[in-house]
Amino acid sequence: MYRDLTISVVIPCFNEEEGIQRVIARLPAFIDEIVIANNNSTDRTAEFAEALGAKVVLETRKGYGAAYKRGMAAATKDVIITMDGDGTYPPEEIPGLMNFLVEGAFDFVSASRFPLKDPKAMNFSNKVGNWLLTVATWILFGEKMTDSQTGMWVFKRKILRQLNVTSDGMPFSEEIKIEAIRHRSVRFAEYHINYEPRIGEVKLRKWRDGWENLTFLVRKRFS
Repeated sequence: MYRDLTISVVIPCFNEEEGIQRVIARLPAFIDEIVIANNNSTDRTAEFAEALGAKVVLETRKGYGAAYKRGMAAATKDVIITMDGDGTYPPEEIPGLMNFLVEGAFDFVSASRFPLKDPKAMNFSNKVGNWLLTVATWILFGEKMTDSQTGMWVFKRKILRQLNVTSDGMPFSEEIKIEAIRHRSVRFAEYHINYEPRIGEVKLRKWRDGWENLTFLVRKRFS
């Protein structure tokens, strides 16, 4: 619990047995619940997470968004914090994010990675792709963000029912921010965080995922 708010951390995982152990070990002591959305892992991700006290839920539908929907549905606390199981989003940023959420009376805080504190933490093509998708979000929706693709957010669980998030894939990340920032009753803000090199195998399909995200933005804007 943090300042009278209970906290769930939701982490989608596909074969992150090495990273998830380090991530869970670094979580602050005030976290009340850890939910691992196991997206058909074939390694020991689920076993290691359960051994460290996490609640593991299985999502058989493939996809980043599908895993998040399953994990968020299983979360029970006042605030949900999301992050990846590969160590790229430092758990040490959580106290600062929580303090920012509470002090600012925000409902949804998106953890912006840019400008990168460690330029080596992300390769050049990923930097360009993130910048292009963020600019596309500005142009299509008129909402300025510094990082539309970050996978770390802190938000009050009660607002989930107000957000119409449809994507089961990678666009889930940009869509949930668009829904939050455009909802009249949701107070949205960004908070700058550190970003670290990933642990384990890279699973991002750069060009395919980037194109999927871009076309989703266009469809959502004009649907």
